[in-house]
Amino acid sequence: MDATFSQLAMLGSSLVLIFGLILLWRRRVPAYINAFTGQSIALAGVAGATGYFGNEPELYWVAAFLLVLKGAVIPALLRRMGRRFGTERELDPYVNTATSLLMAGLLVLFGYAVMRPLVATSQLPTRASIPLAMGLILVSLFVIVTRKKALTQIVGFLMLENGIALLAILGTYGIPLIVELGVFLDALLGFLVMQVFVYRIQETFQTMDIGQLSRLRH
Repeated sequence: MDATFSQLAMLGSSLVLIFGLILLWRRRVPAYINAFTGQSIALAGVAGATGYFGNEPELYWVAAFLLVLKGAVIPALLRRMGRRFGTERELDPYVNTATSLLMAGLLVLFGYAVMRPLVATSQLPTRASIPLAMGLILVSLFVIVTRKKALTQIVGFLMLENGIALLAILGTYGIPLIVELGVFLDALLGFLVMQVFVYRIQETFQTMDIGQLSRLRH
């Protein structure tokens, strides 16, 4: 049974990471939102599988919250923002697509190197998937610092939180419901604050490009 669960955890974690890489490959905001939605559903699947194989019923609630909040509510809010501001392409990021994908690959390898001691000493059936979670965290941070559109950075922040949640689920073989609820509330609050931030940028500069903030110094 552990072997089956290990394979499922690896599959789910791989999907979560692949959806994160889409932010570096695609250029349109709707693709980013769809990637975040798919990633959240895959993460909910990992949480549910961990709850089943680890005999942690609380993780079923975590999976349900992930599906509702990150699989439906937040994507709907992001799509509403996209409709209001128009679908802006990420045409001129700080780092181009080819270099971004190369850097993402290096970051994933770095994540494997960082987590290798933990994987070597852990006895958890999820240990082989832990480096993928660290890779997603690093890739999400890379997205946040290299993309110019505020909406893209918001999705990057949300994927960063997904990576942290995945690492917590895999690394502890289940986390208390109250802890995950606290993380959900923090993520939702951060999203709402960034939403206000995006509205102000759009109203002031008629664009979601955060590079325009440099004009405030003049």
